[in-house]
Amino acid sequence: MSDEILTLWRAHRQAELPDVPRESKGELWVLDEVIGGCVAFYLSAGGALDPPRVAILKECRADLGRLMPDLEEAAVSYFSRLGMLAGLLIETSKKSGEQGIHGR
Repeated sequence: MSDEILTLWRAHRQAELPDVPRESKGELWVLDEVIGGCVAFYLSAGGALDPPRVAILKECRADLGRLMPDLEEAAVSYFSRLGMLAGLLIETSKKSGEQGIHGR
C-alpha cells in the first residue's frame, strides 16, 4: 500500500471544503465523495481496487480536468490533491494488475 496515498488522503480529510462556483458545486462535491469512497475502499481492502472502481476514477479525473479551469486557488489546491489521489490509485492498480499477470 502506498504511503503517498495515505499521506495525501489524511491531508485531504483535514482540509476545509473550499468555495467553488455555484454552477459546478454539485458536480464537484459528487466527485469528492466518489473519489473519497474509492480511496476508503482501497485502504480498507489492503491496497486493492477492482476494475469498475478504476474505470470510475478515470472518469472522475476527466471530469475534474474539465472543471478545474473555473476554480480559484484554494479550490484548485483541494481538487488537485483529489485528482492526484485518483491518479495514484489508478497507477497502483495498474502495477498490481501487471504483477498479477507476471506472477502466474
